Amino acid sequence: MFDLKTQGVKYTGSKREILPALLELIRPMNVKTVLDGFSGTTRVSQALKQAGYTVYANDIADWSKVFGECYLLNRRPVSYYLPMIEHLNKLPGKYGWFSENYGGKPNGGSAIQEDGRKRIWQIHNTKKLDAIREEIDKIANEEIEKSVLLTSLIIAMDKVDSSVGHQVSYLKKWAPRAYNIMKMEVPRLIIDEKPHKVYQKDIFDLVNDIEVDLAYYDPPYGSSNELMPPSRVRYASYYHIWKTICLNDQPKLVGVANRREDVGDMISGSVFEEFRKNDKGQYIVIDAIEKLIKNAPAKYVVLSYNNNGRATLQAIKEILKDLKKKVSIIEMDYKKNVMSTITRTTNEWINEKNGSNKEYLFVIHKTGKTEAISEIKVKKIDIRNLAFINQQKLAFSNFK
Repeated sequence: MFDLKTQGVKYTGSKREILPALLELIRPMNVKTVLDGFSGTTRVSQALKQAGYTVYANDIADWSKVFGECYLLNRRPVSYYLPMIEHLNKLPGKYGWFSENYGGKPNGGSAIQEDGRKRIWQIHNTKKLDAIREEIDKIANEEIEKSVLLTSLIIAMDKVDSSVGHQVSYLKKWAPRAYNIMKMEVPRLIIDEKPHKVYQKDIFDLVNDIEVDLAYYDPPYGSSNELMPPSRVRYASYYHIWKTICLNDQPKLVGVANRREDVGDMISGSVFEEFRKNDKGQYIVIDAIEKLIKNAPAKYVVLSYNNNGRATLQAIKEILKDLKKKVSIIEMDYKKNVMSTITRTTNEWINEKNGSNKEYLFVIHKTGKTEAISEIKVKKIDIRNLAFINQQKLAFSNFK
Protein backbone atom coordinates (compact mmCIF):
# COMPACT_ATOMS: atom_id res chain seq x y z
CA MET A 1 0.00 0.00 0.00
CA PHE A 2 1.12 3.54 -0.66
CA ASP A 3 0.75 6.46 1.74
CA LEU A 4 0.02 9.08 -0.88
CA LYS A 5 0.18 12.80 -0.25
CA THR A 6 -0.22 14.78 -3.44
CA GLN A 7 -1.10 18.41 -4.06
CA GLY A 8 -3.04 20.23 -6.72
CA VAL A 9 -5.78 22.70 -7.49
CA LYS A 10 -9.46 22.01 -8.08
CA TYR A 11 -9.43 20.23 -11.42
CA THR A 12 -11.99 18.52 -13.58
CA GLY A 13 -10.96 14.95 -14.27
CA SER A 14 -8.61 14.84 -11.28
CA LYS A 15 -7.29 11.34 -10.62
CA ARG A 16 -6.67 11.86 -6.91
CA GLU A 17 -9.20 9.23 -5.84
CA ILE A 18 -7.91 6.46 -8.11
CA LEU A 19 -4.19 6.95 -7.45
CA PRO A 20 -3.83 4.01 -5.03
CA ALA A 21 -5.62 1.69 -7.47
CA LEU A 22 -3.49 2.91 -10.37
CA LEU A 23 -0.23 2.31 -8.50
CA GLU A 24 -1.35 -1.12 -7.36
CA LEU A 25 -2.28 -1.97 -10.92
CA ILE A 26 1.12 -1.17 -12.43
CA ARG A 27 3.22 -2.48 -9.53
CA PRO A 28 3.52 -6.07 -10.88
CA MET A 29 4.70 -4.85 -14.30
CA ASN A 30 8.31 -4.41 -13.21
CA VAL A 31 8.75 -1.01 -14.85
CA LYS A 32 11.17 1.74 -13.89
CA THR A 33 10.37 4.70 -16.17
CA VAL A 34 6.87 6.10 -16.66
CA LEU A 35 5.57 8.82 -18.96
CA ASP A 36 2.66 10.86 -17.61
CA GLY A 37 1.62 12.19 -21.00
CA PHE A 38 -1.08 14.65 -19.89
CA SER A 39 0.13 15.59 -16.44
CA GLY A 40 -2.27 18.43 -15.55
CA THR A 41 -1.94 19.15 -11.84
CA THR A 42 0.82 16.47 -11.72
CA ARG A 43 -0.94 14.47 -9.00
CA VAL A 44 -0.24 11.24 -10.91
CA SER A 45 3.37 12.26 -11.50
CA GLN A 46 3.78 13.07 -7.80
CA ALA A 47 2.37 9.69 -6.82
CA LEU A 48 4.58 7.85 -9.31
CA LYS A 49 7.64 9.67 -7.98
CA GLN A 50 6.73 8.74 -4.40
CA ALA A 51 6.34 5.13 -5.50
CA GLY A 52 9.93 5.10 -6.74
CA TYR A 53 9.53 5.47 -10.50
CA THR A 54 11.50 7.78 -12.76
CA VAL A 55 8.82 10.08 -14.14
CA TYR A 56 8.60 11.99 -17.40
CA ALA A 57 5.77 14.53 -17.08
CA ASN A 58 4.33 16.30 -20.09
CA ASP A 59 1.55 18.83 -20.62
CA ILE A 60 1.07 21.76 -22.97
CA ALA A 61 -0.19 24.01 -20.14
CA ASP A 62 2.29 26.56 -18.79
CA TRP A 63 1.09 26.11 -15.23
CA SER A 64 1.37 22.31 -15.45
CA LYS A 65 5.01 22.71 -16.47
CA VAL A 66 5.52 24.93 -13.42
CA PHE A 67 3.96 22.28 -11.17
CA GLY A 68 6.12 19.59 -12.78
CA GLU A 69 9.31 21.54 -12.15
CA CYS A 70 8.24 22.07 -8.55
CA TYR A 71 7.35 18.50 -7.68
CA LEU A 72 9.65 16.51 -9.98
CA LEU A 73 12.79 18.57 -10.54
CA ASN A 74 13.31 20.51 -7.30
CA ARG A 75 16.00 19.09 -5.02
CA ARG A 76 16.12 21.79 -2.38
CA PRO A 77 14.56 21.10 1.04
CA VAL A 78 11.60 22.86 2.61
CA SER A 79 13.94 24.82 4.87
CA TYR A 80 15.44 26.55 1.83
CA TYR A 81 12.07 27.99 0.79
CA LEU A 82 10.64 28.89 4.20
CA PRO A 83 12.31 32.33 4.43
CA MET A 84 11.11 33.20 0.92
CA ILE A 85 7.54 32.12 1.64
CA GLU A 86 7.50 34.03 4.93
CA HIS A 87 8.79 37.13 3.14
CA LEU A 88 6.11 36.89 0.45
CA ASN A 89 3.32 36.40 2.98
CA LYS A 90 4.35 39.55 4.86
CA LEU A 91 4.21 41.81 1.81
CA PRO A 92 1.54 44.52 2.01
CA GLY A 93 -1.06 44.22 -0.70
CA LYS A 94 -1.05 46.56 -3.69
CA TYR A 95 -3.70 47.32 -6.30
CA GLY A 96 -2.49 46.10 -9.68
CA TRP A 97 -3.52 44.29 -12.87
CA PHE A 98 -4.97 41.20 -11.14
CA SER A 99 -7.02 43.34 -8.75
CA GLU A 100 -8.32 45.42 -11.63
CA ASN A 101 -9.56 42.36 -13.54
CA TYR A 102 -10.29 39.66 -10.95
CA GLY A 103 -10.78 41.38 -7.58
CA GLY A 104 -14.17 42.28 -6.14
CA LYS A 105 -15.64 43.97 -3.08
CA PRO A 106 -17.56 41.91 -0.47
CA ASN A 107 -20.82 43.79 -1.24
CA GLY A 108 -22.68 42.18 1.64
CA GLY A 109 -22.20 38.72 0.19
CA SER A 110 -22.78 39.43 -3.51
CA ALA A 111 -19.90 38.79 -5.92
CA ILE A 112 -21.62 40.89 -8.60
CA GLN A 113 -19.78 44.19 -8.85
CA GLU A 114 -20.78 47.67 -10.01
CA ASP A 115 -20.02 46.78 -13.62
CA GLY A 116 -22.49 43.89 -13.40
CA ARG A 117 -19.78 41.23 -13.51
CA LYS A 118 -18.85 38.60 -10.95
CA ARG A 119 -15.33 38.24 -9.62
CA ILE A 120 -13.41 35.11 -8.65
CA TRP A 121 -11.53 36.64 -5.69
CA GLN A 122 -12.13 39.32 -3.12
CA ILE A 123 -10.00 42.41 -3.49
CA HIS A 124 -7.91 41.83 -0.37
CA ASN A 125 -6.58 38.61 -1.91
CA THR A 126 -5.93 40.00 -5.39
CA LYS A 127 -3.93 42.79 -3.79
CA LYS A 128 -1.81 40.13 -2.13
CA LEU A 129 -1.55 38.37 -5.49
CA ASP A 130 -0.40 41.56 -7.25
CA ALA A 131 2.30 42.24 -4.68
CA ILE A 132 3.55 38.67 -4.42
CA ARG A 133 3.63 37.97 -8.15
CA GLU A 134 5.77 41.05 -8.75
CA GLU A 135 8.13 40.11 -5.93
CA ILE A 136 8.62 36.51 -7.12
CA ASP A 137 10.26 37.78 -10.30
CA LYS A 138 12.67 39.76 -8.15
CA ILE A 139 13.72 37.13 -5.62
CA ALA A 140 13.70 33.87 -7.62
CA ASN A 141 17.25 32.98 -8.61
CA GLU A 142 16.48 30.33 -11.23
CA GLU A 143 13.60 28.56 -12.98
CA ILE A 144 12.93 25.67 -10.62
CA GLU A 145 13.05 27.98 -7.60
CA LYS A 146 10.56 30.26 -9.34
CA SER A 147 8.31 27.31 -10.13
CA VAL A 148 8.20 26.27 -6.47
CA LEU A 149 7.13 29.78 -5.47
CA LEU A 150 4.54 30.02 -8.26
CA THR A 151 3.11 26.62 -7.34
CA SER A 152 2.74 27.81 -3.75
CA LEU A 153 1.04 31.01 -4.94
CA ILE A 154 -1.42 29.20 -7.23
CA ILE A 155 -2.40 26.68 -4.55
CA ALA A 156 -2.92 29.51 -2.05
CA MET A 157 -5.16 31.43 -4.46
CA ASP A 158 -7.12 28.29 -5.31
CA LYS A 159 -8.05 27.93 -1.63
CA VAL A 160 -9.74 31.36 -1.50
CA ASP A 161 -11.53 31.49 -4.84
CA SER A 162 -15.27 31.84 -5.43
CA SER A 163 -15.98 29.41 -8.25
CA VAL A 164 -17.36 25.96 -8.91
CA GLY A 165 -13.88 24.75 -9.77
CA HIS A 166 -13.09 26.39 -13.08
CA GLN A 167 -12.45 29.89 -14.39
CA VAL A 168 -15.11 30.45 -17.05
CA SER A 169 -17.89 31.23 -14.58
CA TYR A 170 -17.89 32.53 -11.03
CA LEU A 171 -20.42 32.29 -8.20
CA LYS A 172 -23.06 35.01 -7.75
CA LYS A 173 -22.58 34.97 -3.99
CA TRP A 174 -19.16 34.88 -2.42
CA ALA A 175 -18.06 31.42 -1.32
CA PRO A 176 -17.22 31.40 2.44
CA ARG A 177 -13.58 30.62 1.64
CA ALA A 178 -13.29 33.85 -0.39
CA TYR A 179 -13.33 35.88 2.84
CA ASN A 180 -10.20 34.12 4.13
CA ILE A 181 -6.80 35.71 3.70
CA MET A 182 -4.64 33.80 1.25
CA LYS A 183 -1.50 32.35 2.76
CA MET A 184 1.32 30.69 0.90
CA GLU A 185 2.94 27.52 2.21
CA VAL A 186 5.93 25.56 1.00
CA PRO A 187 4.61 22.81 -1.31
CA ARG A 188 4.93 19.16 -0.29
CA LEU A 189 8.30 18.72 -1.91
CA ILE A 190 9.45 15.22 -2.90
CA ILE A 191 13.23 14.97 -2.88
CA ASP A 192 15.16 12.22 -4.65
CA GLU A 193 18.06 11.85 -7.08
CA LYS A 194 16.26 10.21 -10.00
CA PRO A 195 16.54 11.84 -13.46
CA HIS A 196 12.93 12.97 -13.78
CA LYS A 197 12.04 15.15 -16.76
CA VAL A 198 9.39 17.76 -17.49
CA TYR A 199 8.20 18.54 -21.01
CA GLN A 200 5.77 21.01 -22.52
CA LYS A 201 5.09 19.47 -25.92
CA ASP A 202 2.31 18.17 -28.08
CA ILE A 203 2.16 14.50 -27.12
CA PHE A 204 2.56 13.35 -30.73
CA ASP A 205 5.81 15.31 -31.02
CA LEU A 206 7.14 14.07 -27.69
CA VAL A 207 6.73 10.33 -28.40
CA ASN A 208 9.34 10.56 -31.17
CA ASP A 209 11.98 11.78 -28.72
CA ILE A 210 11.66 9.51 -25.68
CA GLU A 211 11.40 5.87 -24.63
CA VAL A 212 9.92 4.58 -21.36
CA ASP A 213 8.74 1.32 -19.86
CA LEU A 214 5.15 2.50 -19.37
CA ALA A 215 3.10 5.34 -20.80
CA TYR A 216 0.16 6.60 -18.74
CA TYR A 217 -2.30 8.64 -20.77
CA ASP A 218 -5.13 10.67 -19.30
CA PRO A 219 -6.10 12.93 -22.22
CA PRO A 220 -8.60 15.76 -21.78
CA TYR A 221 -12.13 14.57 -22.46
CA GLY A 222 -13.95 17.60 -23.74
CA SER A 223 -17.63 17.11 -23.02
CA SER A 224 -20.06 14.45 -24.16
CA ASN A 225 -22.86 17.00 -24.20
CA GLU A 226 -23.79 17.66 -27.83
CA LEU A 227 -25.27 21.04 -26.90
CA MET A 228 -22.27 22.39 -25.00
CA PRO A 229 -20.18 24.91 -26.97
CA PRO A 230 -16.70 23.47 -27.57
CA SER A 231 -14.99 26.53 -26.10
CA ARG A 232 -16.50 25.67 -22.74
CA VAL A 233 -14.88 22.26 -22.53
CA ARG A 234 -11.27 23.24 -23.10
CA TYR A 235 -8.82 22.97 -20.27
CA ALA A 236 -6.92 26.03 -21.46
CA SER A 237 -10.10 28.03 -20.92
CA TYR A 238 -10.97 26.38 -17.60
CA TYR A 239 -7.67 27.39 -15.98
CA HIS A 240 -6.63 30.49 -17.89
CA ILE A 241 -5.79 32.56 -14.79
CA TRP A 242 -3.16 30.05 -13.68
CA LYS A 243 -1.44 30.57 -17.03
CA THR A 244 -1.53 34.32 -16.56
CA ILE A 245 -0.07 34.05 -13.06
CA CYS A 246 2.79 31.96 -14.40
CA LEU A 247 3.55 34.20 -17.39
CA ASN A 248 2.57 37.48 -15.71
CA ASP A 249 2.03 38.85 -19.20
CA GLN A 250 -1.16 40.88 -18.64
CA PRO A 251 -2.88 39.55 -21.77
CA LYS A 252 -5.88 41.00 -23.56
CA LEU A 253 -9.04 39.69 -21.90
CA VAL A 254 -12.41 38.75 -23.36
CA GLY A 255 -15.86 37.73 -22.11
CA VAL A 256 -17.66 38.09 -18.81
CA ALA A 257 -15.08 35.96 -16.99
CA ASN A 258 -12.14 38.00 -18.33
CA ARG A 259 -10.59 35.03 -20.08
CA ARG A 260 -7.31 35.35 -21.91
CA GLU A 261 -7.91 36.11 -25.58
CA ASP A 262 -5.66 33.20 -26.57
CA VAL A 263 -8.08 30.71 -24.98
CA GLY A 264 -11.18 32.26 -26.57
CA ASP A 265 -13.96 30.62 -28.52
CA MET A 266 -12.16 30.53 -31.86
CA ILE A 267 -8.89 29.17 -30.53
CA SER A 268 -8.44 25.42 -30.84
CA GLY A 269 -7.54 23.46 -27.75
CA SER A 270 -6.49 19.82 -27.83
CA VAL A 271 -7.65 17.36 -30.49
CA PHE A 272 -8.84 15.22 -27.58
CA GLU A 273 -11.37 17.93 -26.68
CA GLU A 274 -12.70 18.23 -30.23
CA PHE A 275 -16.43 18.06 -30.90
CA ARG A 276 -16.15 17.53 -34.68
CA LYS A 277 -16.84 14.21 -36.39
CA ASN A 278 -15.21 12.58 -39.43
CA ASP A 279 -16.89 11.45 -42.66
CA LYS A 280 -18.06 8.28 -40.93
CA GLY A 281 -19.91 10.27 -38.27
CA GLN A 282 -17.38 9.33 -35.58
CA TYR A 283 -15.73 11.85 -33.28
CA ILE A 284 -12.23 12.60 -34.51
CA VAL A 285 -10.99 12.08 -30.98
CA ILE A 286 -11.30 8.33 -31.65
CA ASP A 287 -8.61 8.58 -34.32
CA ALA A 288 -6.43 10.58 -31.94
CA ILE A 289 -6.74 7.93 -29.21
CA GLU A 290 -5.83 5.19 -31.70
CA LYS A 291 -2.76 7.15 -32.81
CA LEU A 292 -1.86 7.79 -29.17
CA ILE A 293 -1.79 4.09 -28.34
CA LYS A 294 -0.05 2.98 -31.53
CA ASN A 295 2.72 5.57 -31.20
CA ALA A 296 3.34 5.12 -27.47
CA PRO A 297 7.12 4.73 -26.91
CA ALA A 298 6.60 2.09 -24.22
CA LYS A 299 6.19 -1.61 -23.47
CA TYR A 300 2.93 -0.95 -21.69
CA VAL A 301 0.21 1.66 -22.05
CA VAL A 302 -2.38 2.55 -19.44
CA LEU A 303 -5.12 4.74 -20.89
CA SER A 304 -7.39 6.43 -18.38
CA TYR A 305 -10.74 7.55 -19.72
CA ASN A 306 -13.96 8.75 -18.15
CA ASN A 307 -17.52 7.91 -19.19
CA ASN A 308 -18.18 11.62 -19.74
CA GLY A 309 -15.77 11.86 -22.67
CA ARG A 310 -16.53 12.16 -26.38
CA ALA A 311 -15.26 8.65 -27.07
CA THR A 312 -17.50 5.75 -26.05
CA LEU A 313 -16.38 2.56 -24.35
CA GLN A 314 -17.34 0.53 -27.41
CA ALA A 315 -15.36 2.79 -29.73
CA ILE A 316 -12.21 2.39 -27.63
CA LYS A 317 -12.75 -1.37 -27.43
CA GLU A 318 -12.84 -1.50 -31.23
CA ILE A 319 -9.52 0.32 -31.37
CA LEU A 320 -7.98 -2.18 -28.99
CA LYS A 321 -9.35 -5.16 -30.90
CA ASP A 322 -7.79 -3.85 -34.11
CA LEU A 323 -4.41 -3.52 -32.39
CA LYS A 324 -4.45 -7.27 -31.66
CA LYS A 325 -2.46 -6.85 -28.45
CA LYS A 326 -3.03 -8.15 -24.95
CA VAL A 327 -5.62 -5.94 -23.32
CA SER A 328 -7.36 -5.55 -19.96
CA ILE A 329 -10.14 -3.08 -19.15
CA ILE A 330 -10.91 -2.11 -15.58
CA GLU A 331 -14.00 -0.14 -14.57
CA MET A 332 -14.15 1.89 -11.38
CA ASP A 333 -17.02 3.87 -9.89
CA TYR A 334 -16.05 6.93 -7.93
CA LYS A 335 -17.28 10.31 -6.80
CA LYS A 336 -18.18 12.75 -9.54
CA ASN A 337 -15.76 15.59 -10.08
CA VAL A 338 -16.65 19.21 -9.56
CA MET A 339 -17.75 19.75 -13.15
CA SER A 340 -20.77 17.50 -12.65
CA THR A 341 -22.32 20.26 -10.56
CA ILE A 342 -22.43 22.54 -13.58
CA THR A 343 -23.98 20.54 -16.39
CA ARG A 344 -25.54 17.19 -17.06
CA THR A 345 -24.29 15.23 -20.01
CA THR A 346 -26.27 13.22 -22.54
CA ASN A 347 -23.74 10.61 -23.58
CA GLU A 348 -24.74 6.95 -23.71
CA TRP A 349 -22.24 6.06 -21.00
CA ILE A 350 -24.15 7.97 -18.32
CA ASN A 351 -26.75 6.19 -16.22
CA GLU A 352 -29.34 8.93 -15.85
CA LYS A 353 -30.92 7.33 -12.80
CA ASN A 354 -27.93 7.45 -10.53
CA GLY A 355 -25.61 9.82 -12.41
CA SER A 356 -22.77 7.31 -12.11
CA ASN A 357 -19.23 8.42 -12.78
CA LYS A 358 -16.98 5.69 -14.12
CA GLU A 359 -13.28 5.69 -14.75
CA TYR A 360 -11.88 3.12 -17.17
CA LEU A 361 -8.28 1.97 -17.20
CA PHE A 362 -7.30 0.31 -20.47
CA VAL A 363 -4.09 -1.69 -20.04
CA ILE A 364 -2.27 -2.59 -23.25
CA HIS A 365 0.75 -4.88 -23.48
CA LYS A 366 2.37 -3.49 -26.63
CA THR A 367 5.34 -5.86 -26.80
CA GLY A 368 3.25 -9.02 -26.60
CA LYS A 369 2.62 -11.23 -29.61
CA THR A 370 -0.06 -10.30 -32.10
CA GLU A 371 -3.27 -12.23 -31.59
CA ALA A 372 -6.85 -12.09 -32.75
CA ILE A 373 -9.32 -10.69 -30.19
CA SER A 374 -13.00 -11.49 -30.46
CA GLU A 375 -14.20 -9.76 -27.31
CA ILE A 376 -12.68 -7.68 -24.52
CA LYS A 377 -14.40 -8.04 -21.18
CA VAL A 378 -14.57 -5.28 -18.58
CA LYS A 379 -13.47 -6.11 -15.05
CA LYS A 380 -15.29 -4.05 -12.42
CA ILE A 381 -13.45 -3.26 -9.20
CA ASP A 382 -13.95 -1.31 -6.01
CA ILE A 383 -11.15 1.26 -5.87
CA ARG A 384 -11.18 1.04 -2.08
CA ASN A 385 -10.16 -2.64 -2.15
CA LEU A 386 -6.52 -2.56 -3.21
CA ALA A 387 -5.91 -6.07 -1.95
CA PHE A 388 -8.49 -7.31 -4.44
CA ILE A 389 -6.65 -5.61 -7.30
CA ASN A 390 -3.41 -7.30 -6.33
CA GLN A 391 -4.98 -10.72 -5.82
CA GLN A 392 -6.61 -10.67 -9.22
CA LYS A 393 -3.37 -9.63 -10.94
CA LEU A 394 -5.54 -7.53 -13.19
CA ALA A 395 -2.66 -6.20 -15.20
CA PHE A 396 -2.39 -9.52 -17.03
CA SER A 397 -5.18 -11.91 -16.00
CA ASN A 398 -7.69 -10.44 -18.43
CA PHE A 399 -5.39 -10.19 -21.46
CA LYS A 400 -7.65 -12.39 -23.59
